[in-house]
Amino acid sequence: MGTLSDLLALARRRAADLELPYQGALTPAEAWQVLQLAPGARLVDVRTRAELDWVGRVPGAVEIEWLSWPGMQRNASFVNQLRHQVDAEALVMFLCRSGGRSDGAARAAVEAGYSNCYNVLEGFEGDKDANGQRNRVGGWRHAGLPWQQG
Repeated sequence: MGTLSDLLALARRRAADLELPYQGALTPAEAWQVLQLAPGARLVDVRTRAELDWVGRVPGAVEIEWLSWPGMQRNASFVNQLRHQVDAEALVMFLCRSGGRSDGAARAAVEAGYSNCYNVLEGFEGDKDANGQRNRVGGWRHAGLPWQQG
């Protein structure tokens, strides 16, 4: 286990390498360590209600849809819901299925004045394997991190 400052420095280097507009990018295992080491850090799960109910949840995560199922329309209230549930000064990590929607959410949070935003790479389910299945290559669940059935 690294120190909080080591983990965040690594995440910042990734963000700089990828030219991301937010503070950093963390693997799921690193995000879990940050949650353990940083009092007040928040994990915001931006997956749809359907994903949360059918695939699983991260205990203690703030749940705010980035896109709404079934139409996958952008949640126009995302920033307002974020402001209502998460302090703008908090270290905020965004999680989705595989890292794409959480990137968009982190970008929107930065635009809304959140200055300590991180994307969780690989997301909850990770990328598809050679057979097109998730939860076998990367992701929160594959890493054996805490989660519960919806």
